[in-house]
Amino acid sequence: MEEIQSQSDNYRSSSSSASSPASRVPSSNFFYLRKPGSLRQPISFEDSPEWEDTDADVRVDEGGDSINAATTPVSPSLSKLNSGSLPSPPMPEGAAVTRKTAGASVVWKDLAVTIKGKRKYSDKVVKSSNGYALPGTMTVIMGPAKSGKSTLLRAIAGRLHPSAKMYGEVFINGAKTRLLYGSYGFVDRETTLIGSLTVREYLYYSALLQLPGFFCQKKSVVEEAIQAMSLGDYANKLIGGHCYMKGLARGERRRVSIARELVMRPRILFIDEPLYHLDSVSALLMMVTLKKLASTGCTLIFTIYQSSTEVFGLFDRICLLSNGNTLFFGETLACLQHFSNAGFPCPIMQSPSDHFLRAINTDFDRIIAMCKNWQDDNGDFSSVNMDTAVAIRTLEATYKSSADAAAVETMMLRLTEKEGPLLKSKGKASNATRIAVLTWRSLLIMSREWKYYWLRLVLYMILTLCIGTVFSGLGHSLSSVVKRVAAIFVFVSFTSLLSIAGVPALLKEVKIYASEESNQHSGALVFLFGQLLSSIPFLFLISISSSLVFYFLIGLRDGFSLLMYFVLNFFMCLFVNEGLLLAVTSLWQNIFWSILTLVTIHVVMMLSAGYLRIRNELPRPMWKYPLSYIAFHTYSIQGLLENEYLGTNFAVGQVRTISGFQALHSAYDISQSSNSKWENLLVLFLMAIGYRILVFVLLHFHVRKNVSLHRIWQCRKSTT
Repeated sequence: MEEIQSQSDNYRSSSSSASSPASRVPSSNFFYLRKPGSLRQPISFEDSPEWEDTDADVRVDEGGDSINAATTPVSPSLSKLNSGSLPSPPMPEGAAVTRKTAGASVVWKDLAVTIKGKRKYSDKVVKSSNGYALPGTMTVIMGPAKSGKSTLLRAIAGRLHPSAKMYGEVFINGAKTRLLYGSYGFVDRETTLIGSLTVREYLYYSALLQLPGFFCQKKSVVEEAIQAMSLGDYANKLIGGHCYMKGLARGERRRVSIARELVMRPRILFIDEPLYHLDSVSALLMMVTLKKLASTGCTLIFTIYQSSTEVFGLFDRICLLSNGNTLFFGETLACLQHFSNAGFPCPIMQSPSDHFLRAINTDFDRIIAMCKNWQDDNGDFSSVNMDTAVAIRTLEATYKSSADAAAVETMMLRLTEKEGPLLKSKGKASNATRIAVLTWRSLLIMSREWKYYWLRLVLYMILTLCIGTVFSGLGHSLSSVVKRVAAIFVFVSFTSLLSIAGVPALLKEVKIYASEESNQHSGALVFLFGQLLSSIPFLFLISISSSLVFYFLIGLRDGFSLLMYFVLNFFMCLFVNEGLLLAVTSLWQNIFWSILTLVTIHVVMMLSAGYLRIRNELPRPMWKYPLSYIAFHTYSIQGLLENEYLGTNFAVGQVRTISGFQALHSAYDISQSSNSKWENLLVLFLMAIGYRILVFVLLHFHVRKNVSLHRIWQCRKSTT
């Protein structure tokens, strides 16, 4: 404690050196507060008087929907300091929202989170945190990077991965219960939006996926969400834009992701980094919008890394973390008083959040160590010349013995001593409804987004024209058999290989699924059926256009039934290949590794398809068994050749003829059975089903696990 006291005195003396009478006018270098009722005289933290503690009164309405908390703060609250030193931007005109939300009180007590490491649950990310959030207020969890902010937020919301273990208790309206679907909303730091939809379309489809009931009833909910997030001017604008129109900026995109959760009309809204990657203007607009949302009664809890002075003035309560330790919880201005009491007054020319992070972020020690010999015009590089580890211990010790901590304990006790109304689930849309919505939405996206199938259609047509012109004019003689086999092999193999161009679009679909599934807006089976049904029309369009061009340029046998089989066979080939693409994309969720894996798989399948070497002559250990039976190229080429040559005869000389099967015997291995081509078609259909089952397994387990592991990795990173 002597070390802490000496370091604290050193910090105080260095920070207040400029405040001596010889150097400045008194009380001009510190961020100052105004005592309630004092409008003129600025007060330095060093000179500010002790403010008396006051009581907090909590009332639970028996027939109401929320806990109403009327508090007289321990230190001045922003709501009662309109003339205080923190400038709060005025609310925009027309910001009043007529519809009120019955919020809910949230209390977390002795909350700790450990992450499973080399030793079981060895990495402690959050350490015994206490706090609460009230309806109609904004509670912010602030701290430097790697401090456990997101982990604490997820722990309160009940969204931790199974590999993370939570200790402590969370109370909702005074009851220890789990938050149910529809009673709360959670916005991740990064949300995948659909750029080819307008804001209104995106929110409307989200409402259809989330809410039960009739379609017409959800339009009003969407309009409310648009107005709540001040998106009226962007409602009919494409999120991602197009070549003639610029898409939404980051600030508007972030508000769209929040509006997606508002369509459920949640009682509690959790937001991970609402100001992530936003500039100062967008950040201020975001916080003013959230303040307006909180005024409707919704309980807002979110994390933040850093903020401007104007944004800081909008917060109601702050939970300050460093390395998982709670250094302060209470009203925003009381945090400034707390730092002053601990010996760290905030200079008047510095943002409060910057000052907080400077005092508790251990990364600054390394910067000071590198720049310790460097001085600027005003003296030292930094006025903080004490170890941040000591500062953290000083702040933590000061808070534990402060009246603020006692007031928090009192409020938590009063919020939990009597149970309020339980939050109920609002129900979900049925799976049939979700499949129909996803199918229609995917059809709309695919029709607008050229990267999905329009690009592939153009590439297929160009490739088919190239193959058709190279192999045109073959005739129907015996000598053309080998060349026709080559043409069909090249057609099937190269078009399948060219479908890899659709990987970026499929990867985006998987990311959209992962984002929606994390909030229970979708599911693996729903996504699989929606993607399957929406892709069929485009695959059929590609198959029939490419087949017609190839069929007539090569000059295959005349006959409508033969042509229809060719189209159906090629459609099934594309259908199987689409399942393979989706499976590999779901496995890797990375464009580089997905393309590399698919190219390798297609090359191996082409080698074992039976054209470069007849199937019966392939080496048995690997190439014939199992590769030639796994390759869908084999069954597609066999079916097309059987469709072309079974039942035909070729003249050898003037008196002898041989069957089409005999003519193909040395070029490709096919069956003599008249039903063999339909058997090959059935095998292709079963392979398509098999790949879809594999996709379902990967979506249900692997994709969900990868998303959770990414979050756990972020939490684990916070402890390193």
